[in-house]
Amino acid sequence: MRVVIQRVNHASVTIDEKVKASISNGYVVLLGICNEDTTEDADWLVKKIINLRVFDDDEGIMNRSIMDIDGEILVVSQFTLYAGYKKGNRPSWIHAAKHEIAIPLYEYFCKKLEEEQGKAVGTGEFGAYMKIDLENDGPVTICMDTHNKE
Repeated sequence: MRVVIQRVNHASVTIDEKVKASISNGYVVLLGICNEDTTEDADWLVKKIINLRVFDDDEGIMNRSIMDIDGEILVVSQFTLYAGYKKGNRPSWIHAAKHEIAIPLYEYFCKKLEEEQGKAVGTGEFGAYMKIDLENDGPVTICMDTHNKE
């Protein structure tokens, strides 16, 4: 699994001109799933995201987690995080998981985030054309890959 985590002041996801979900202070998590991913990958990422300390403490040092600030999370499926670009200029998506693998893992990931955080997580809609509106805070953008944990 790959994620791009953006610290935001606010964000929303719109599908067919209707806002599906919106959050205030917290994270937008773009989630990519590949064929080899498992629930263990999702569990590892959830722990990392929940405990990631990128919010300022009283001295202006990034020392607080999403839990510490009672922040919100918006998760959006993003198969393009597995774009293959070595040959030619048109990306290949062969490494992105098929729906029968990706949808259950996406749903599992969102459910685990909700359980760990103790609050609802905003989501997009898997496979839908979505418009994401966000105000990046910092900017702070972190990339993680469960197949490269070092």
